[in-house]
Amino acid sequence: MHTLVLALFLAAILSFLFPAVRLRLQNAPAVLFAIPLLLTLVFCALAAAESALSLPLALLVFIYTSIPAGLAFVQRAHPPQPSWLDLAIILFLWLPLEFSAGAHLIPKHSQGFLHSVAYGVSILLALTLFIGVRRTPGLKYDLPRLRDIGYGIAAFLISAPILIVIGRLLGFIPPFHPPAGKPALAFVAIFFGTALPEEILFRSLIQNWLMQRCAQRGAHFRAAIEDSGPQNSGGAGRPVLRDWGVLAVAALIFGCAHLDNGPQPLPNWRYMILATIAGLAYGKAFQKSSSVFSSVTCHALVDATKHIFF
Repeated sequence: MHTLVLALFLAAILSFLFPAVRLRLQNAPAVLFAIPLLLTLVFCALAAAESALSLPLALLVFIYTSIPAGLAFVQRAHPPQPSWLDLAIILFLWLPLEFSAGAHLIPKHSQGFLHSVAYGVSILLALTLFIGVRRTPGLKYDLPRLRDIGYGIAAFLISAPILIVIGRLLGFIPPFHPPAGKPALAFVAIFFGTALPEEILFRSLIQNWLMQRCAQRGAHFRAAIEDSGPQNSGGAGRPVLRDWGVLAVAALIFGCAHLDNGPQPLPNWRYMILATIAGLAYGKAFQKSSSVFSSVTCHALVDATKHIFF
């Protein structure tokens, strides 16, 4: 049953790639209230099936889904360019999962499955709010072109040797071993179970928010320069510096998100260093491409290489 449930969540997440689904969401304002309630009911039903449902847990999930929807409702008539309230929505969707809020309310035997369900709820709610309600530009949650996949593979080929060498020097990556099990199946599981949700969060939401906000500030700066006269119209390199600055900040955030991950003692600074370097590769693939599946491809290849060969 667990596999079927997670497959249905994945199908729902992938459905947002199709224009008909997006259009239906954007033309149905009531979805802003219906989706959070529906996701809460789904989580509670699955928790009940696991004999893990309690009133505090149900209230926690309801609050978790309702507050981001409320913040989106407050600015429903505002321009779609990312705002500080959008950042609040992103953080509210991410941080409770990052710090396993409510884990003490769930029996040990159900924590892994319900955490995956919570991740699915988070991604579905994020896509609903930012695609269906806010219509945020630059998310790049679109079907990939062949070129997008090529960018992801190129980023992997450049970053993988660096990550392997540094990982071995830090003692984070064990020695090479021949692949065992079913590598293709492992790659598919990593692609959809780890890389896709993390890239939606860290690239489509966080990195894109940073990029859009910096672009807004850059537009205001250029307008002020133009008003001051042609003698002050320099700074052609600013967009390039901005792009690399955003890339570095987003990669560092991604790296810091791995400080509380094992298997080494916490805070896991080895993992943080490698994740930050990997985040640079994922972020650059995202910047260059027209689809988040470019960075998803690179991310999945990196994680699968470590899982299968090290």
